Amino acid sequence: MTKSDLSQLFDSFNEMHILVIGDVMIDSYLWGKVNRISPEAPVPIISTTGRENRLGGAANVALNIQSLGATPILCSIVGNDEAGDIFKQLLTDNHLPSEGIVASTKRKTTVKTRIISQNQHLLRVDEEESHPVESAMEEKLKNHFISLLDNYKIDAIIFEDYDKGAITPGIIQHAVEQANEKGIPTLVDPKKRNFMDYSGVTFFKPNFKEFKEGLKLELTSANQDELLEAAEEFQASQKTDILMVTMAEKGVFIRNGASHHFIPAEIRDIADVSGAGDTVISVSALCLAAGLPPQHVARIANMAGGLVCEHPGVVPINKKVLLKECQSKVAYS
Repeated sequence: MTKSDLSQLFDSFNEMHILVIGDVMIDSYLWGKVNRISPEAPVPIISTTGRENRLGGAANVALNIQSLGATPILCSIVGNDEAGDIFKQLLTDNHLPSEGIVASTKRKTTVKTRIISQNQHLLRVDEEESHPVESAMEEKLKNHFISLLDNYKIDAIIFEDYDKGAITPGIIQHAVEQANEKGIPTLVDPKKRNFMDYSGVTFFKPNFKEFKEGLKLELTSANQDELLEAAEEFQASQKTDILMVTMAEKGVFIRNGASHHFIPAEIRDIADVSGAGDTVISVSALCLAAGLPPQHVARIANMAGGLVCEHPGVVPINKKVLLKECQSKVAYS
């Protein structure tokens, strides 16, 4: 790809609408300084200097889609609680539509609070309910999904699964069937519970740990032949067009029916890996919707994931920085 090709690609993102189905949450940050140890227990005392709430989970995928110039539409559930109100306000503050968000009196909004001192992540506190949504809410989410497909021209659908219960096998089957009928590509960022329920999707993106645990295999990232064999069997059984496995410092593996590629990791000054997977699936969705071949999808997504790891906390990708990074690489000249 030439620099001009890449510029045209990134410009094409501006016309796209991406539907994101999955577990939304609030990423809450408590910033402070540690100067002493508690006399009550051998734990540090943090003197707070600030608090911040950000959109997290599937909502962070939406922020990444937005940062890349496309229009994200969320389909998810929050609690009818104070945190749910905060979440909706965060959507408004970030100019994101809320019509696909359903509030439930039977669940609480997921909040992950990270306690950070001098850019060091000291502790995380999770407030959540992770059981699958009840059948009535499942039907409501299915109907919301259909209405969103009717109201928008959707270019790709992302399942952002954090095992918090918003995604069920019934919702997956319903959404994939509708997407396949309409010729809309589907992408999955999976977790353990529903790992084998995404039959028929276009693009499946676990990390290496999720892949081997999901298949209950003893794989090592250094053995490429084992990974390739497992990938072939998985794609055949699950009818998955493209499999991309992220492998941290080992890079990225991607395979479709015709070919496979092992792409080395980018050398980065890593500050925080939180949210990198959200960025990778977001970039992958837009590149796939634009018609890029798998190896180029993987290379651009790999760069994007590395770039966000250079920043502390969960942050969306910067489109201009990513484009410049892509254009500077020999592989795209």
